[in-house]
Amino acid sequence: MRVIETAAEMRRARAGLRGRVALFATLGGVHAGHEAHLVRCRELADVTVGSLFLNPTQFGPNEDLSKYPHDRDKDLAVFERHGVTIVFAPPESEIYPPNASFTVDPGQIGTILEGARRPGHFVGVATVVTKLFAIIRPDFATFGEKDAQQLRIIQKLNRDLRFGIEIVPIPTVRETDGLAMSSRNGYLVGADRAAAAALYRALTAAEREWKAGERSAARLRAAACDVLSAETRVKTDYVSVADPVTLKELESVEDSALVSLAARVGPARLIDNILLTP
Repeated sequence: MRVIETAAEMRRARAGLRGRVALFATLGGVHAGHEAHLVRCRELADVTVGSLFLNPTQFGPNEDLSKYPHDRDKDLAVFERHGVTIVFAPPESEIYPPNASFTVDPGQIGTILEGARRPGHFVGVATVVTKLFAIIRPDFATFGEKDAQQLRIIQKLNRDLRFGIEIVPIPTVRETDGLAMSSRNGYLVGADRAAAAALYRALTAAEREWKAGERSAARLRAAACDVLSAETRVKTDYVSVADPVTLKELESVEDSALVSLAARVGPARLIDNILLTP
């Protein structure tokens, strides 16, 4: 496995790769849920490129950039175990050189839900993903369904900017109690960790109501909120029942819907979602 730190060297290495190339891009903090991406990359492609870059532009001024859990040596060991050919692990100055000013704005879809709570977050995501796509030029790129809004934005970015990459959604990997695997789960200990399972229970409560015939989005939101409010360690940020493509809030779920939520549990801010489909 080769570790590359500059865009120029990555481009040279890419020119020598043969066959189909898959990209798995990470902030670091590679965990068991991420390994599903690496398995899928090996199924799809002849060569897998992983990236490790803790992107500062997608963190707000009061967020956890300085504490974000990642360990380069452990991350590289996971990549190597899964047969990754190249890991692109650039320093910040390589992705954001001095006097760099161009950014990629995803538009309206980046200003709602997570975008409303984390202003500028999705500009940071879209900008760094665009740079990675331009440098690595993969045929496939995997992104997790747990970050549903991010996935929609990257799908739109890929389409609108004509990258021609196949964006491969990876289903959410969960712990035995339903908690979605996330790097930020490392912040959770003791009672906070137990309380965090309420997020998935809230989503499945809304799903049960929908399967029982409830079509009012307001009542589906209420079903999820009731579960969250019963857990005193959970501080709900939002619960959304939205169109699964545009992410606009629905009044009635006649076809499909994305139920998503964000909540703080102890020191961790967590997100999760579930898709309601006929």
